[in-house]
Formats: sequence, structure tokens, C-alpha cells
Amino acid sequence: MVLAAGLGTRLRPLTNDRPKALVEVGGRTMLEITLARLRDFGIREVIVNVHHFADKVVDYLRANTNFGLNIEISREDILLDTGGGLKKAASFFEKNDEPFLLHNVDVVSTIDLRKMIELHNRHQALATLAVQDRKTSRYLLFDESDQLCGRRAGEEGPPEFSKAAEAVQALAFAGIHVIAPRIFRRLTEDGVFPIIPSYLRLAGEGANITAFHADEYYWRDLGRPESVAKAAGEMRQMGILN
Repeated sequence: MVLAAGLGTRLRPLTNDRPKALVEVGGRTMLEITLARLRDFGIREVIVNVHHFADKVVDYLRANTNFGLNIEISREDILLDTGGGLKKAASFFEKNDEPFLLHNVDVVSTIDLRKMIELHNRHQALATLAVQDRKTSRYLLFDESDQLCGRRAGEEGPPEFSKAAEAVQALAFAGIHVIAPRIFRRLTEDGVFPIIPSYLRLAGEGANITAFHADEYYWRDLGRPESVAKAAGEMRQMGILN
């Protein structure tokens, strides 16, 4: 699933007349880059949530024949946030028991999605989160077994623990998840809600929410115009953009 429903307020003025999914990075839209990444890893079934300029996303996908993928659209009349958007699309994932990827449209990376899925399956995790050791405004806390155990705001914020841990690692979330469909049986939250607090609740209840360490890979958030320009240059240098 590609999360593409956001208003993209941090990207203005680039999002004054388009959704953030259609903002271009070096001549390619964020949505095309994300879909190409998923396709390269063998994924063929995708659902994209939309809200802001929703029809522009639908028309864009139709004009590009869905980039060779089978794509469904999940329309949100109101923004449901990450958790609410995921839960609305639950029927798309409950067709089988295979884990699925949840990917923010406004991040680019070279993270090995296949390795993420392999780690997820090996640990029989409920969810696996790509994380990095870098500065951020919001940290996730993991224990010595790489299990989610809390969160912290910034470098100096007090930690909030969902379960006890002797030693913790404060890591930055990369906006890429691997999730087991059985999570929907445990998502008791409804309506508009972010997914991270749900993960923390589930971790406190004993669920296996594990870290995938992604420090060796390139990653950039595309939430601001200056980040988009910087990413285009970096990706050209690495040969990610033609």
C-alpha cells in the first residue's frame, strides 16, 4: 500500500495545484518512483489511498496504464491518518496471509525490501519497521532484542515506554513497514488515527513489532521543497534517476 492521501502542506507551493504524490523529483513523480520500486521487487498488486486532488492521482495512473501494476484506489473523504487509512483498506490485504508493504509516498530510499520481508518472516513479526540511527524529531525506542518498546520526542524528550526494557536504542522511522494481515484483528482503533500509537499499544500487549536496521541504505524524506531538490541531485549521482 502506498500512503498518498496527505495534504502536503510542508511542500507548498509545490502542492498548491497537485497532490504531493505528483510532485516531481528530477522529472519523475514521487508516486512513479515509489511504484517503480515496488514493481522492481516483484510486487504487482498495489492499493493507493487518495484524498487531496484525488482525481488527479486517478487520472495520472490511468494515463500511465498504472505503470504495469494492478492498482486499486482507496478514497478518503476525510484524511484518516496512517492507521485509519490502512484499516479502511483492510479488505485488500485479507485475501491471503502474506505480509504486505506499507510505504509513504514522500520517502525515497534504496532499502532492500526483500530483506525486510525476509526478516519479518524469520521473526514471525506482526510488523517490521525500517529504522535508522539518525537525528529526528520523533524517535522510536527498541530493546536489546530489536523489539519496539516506546518512543521519545527529540533528543531531550522524556521516554514513553509501552513495555519495560533494560537497554534501549532510539532510532528514526523511515516510513516503510512490513505488516502481517492478522494485525487487522487487533486494530481496535477506529476512524482517524495514526499507526505508531497502535504499534506501541500492541507492543505493550506482547506483539512482535521489530526493527529492520537500514543504516547502510540511502534514504531521504521528501517533505519539503529543498529536500526534493537535494534528493534529485543525490539520486542522479547514484543512478536511481535516468
